[in-house]
Amino acid sequence: MRATRRRGHLRVGIVCPYSFDAPGGVQFHVRDLAEALQAAGHEVSVLAPSSDDTDLPDVVTAAGRAVPVPYNGSVARLTFGPVTATRVRRWLEAGIGGRPFDIVHLHEPMVPSLSMLALWQAAEPVVATFHTSQTRSRALQVAYPLVRQSLEKIAARIAVSEDARRTLVDHLGGDAVVIPNGVYTDVFASSPRRPEWTGTPQAPTVAFLGRLDEPRKGLDVLVRAIPGILAQAPGTRFLVAGRGNGAVGETREALGDLAASVEFLGGVSDADKAALLASADLYVAPQTGGESFGIVLVEAMAAGSVVVASDLGAFQRVLDAGAAGALFRTGDPDDLAATVLALLADPARRDAYRAHAEHWVQRFDWSGVTEQVLAVYDMTLAADHAIGGDVVGRVMGLFPRRVGGDA
Repeated sequence: MRATRRRGHLRVGIVCPYSFDAPGGVQFHVRDLAEALQAAGHEVSVLAPSSDDTDLPDVVTAAGRAVPVPYNGSVARLTFGPVTATRVRRWLEAGIGGRPFDIVHLHEPMVPSLSMLALWQAAEPVVATFHTSQTRSRALQVAYPLVRQSLEKIAARIAVSEDARRTLVDHLGGDAVVIPNGVYTDVFASSPRRPEWTGTPQAPTVAFLGRLDEPRKGLDVLVRAIPGILAQAPGTRFLVAGRGNGAVGETREALGDLAASVEFLGGVSDADKAALLASADLYVAPQTGGESFGIVLVEAMAAGSVVVASDLGAFQRVLDAGAAGALFRTGDPDDLAATVLALLADPARRDAYRAHAEHWVQRFDWSGVTEQVLAVYDMTLAADHAIGGDVVGRVMGLFPRRVGGDA
């Protein structure tokens, strides 16, 4: 049995299953959580797949090159196998400064990558965060037999949304506390506008951000809405940011003469993303499914852009049931066009959305989210750390399913 340790100075090991070579939402969440924990006075080490030549944050240890695998309507870059397992073991043994981790925080431990390997090997108290939202997941069904016994080692489960919690409950049983993804809201709120991206009453700007070649990100829905928008607001400019060069030519071909209204910005830096969201009149999130949260919606609200999003359950919750942003029928380009046109014609409604969003987004700020995560760490360290027995039940019984409110 390990000696318990309450909050003070903690050594936290975080494992990310997805590669930092092509970072996405989970990688950014892990990166920012590590930074927030360090700012709170704790020591952190992150283990993640990555090539040796990738520029990584100082806190991240590369675990080797990853292999692209289709997963949840996207392409996940994962690493697995005996060599990787050895790297995980060595990282766990090294801890921080030769001293063991107090907490090992795994992200997506059901994904066959580093987190699953760390779950098998970890002797430290384990907290796991689940990000995936799917009605029926073959991947989770396949992975469950591989980790069924090891799941008992997870002392506390976190889900980033009610949708992710429901996926976890349906596929694995048990429960999880809901703690949302975090955003440094002040970074987006203070971002300067870029003149080239700032709209005018005659030429408003509509932004989209996401991988262009992932159908579930919904670029095709936006593209099919563009003719209807331009028919009534011909000066509208569409700013499309994200990787996926193959989709650029297809989009231009589909739009024909209207393609001149679309500017493809390619991949953007964090600073450029914040400036884009601060500059655009509207941010459109036309995703068609597979979303458990919607971090870019929070970033857009924090930056002062009015959000127009498909009415996925996760997006409805992030937008406070439509009070913090407009919702349209998922996959319906005509409804998207009508919603965009209604907002462009109604400055007072846009101002109302911004005013509500300015206060609403504070529940997603890292200052509060970090405290919620640390509360879970506290409860975990206060519980019996022995492997076996009803560890999960004892820990989960110490705090409500939602830490910090309904977010």
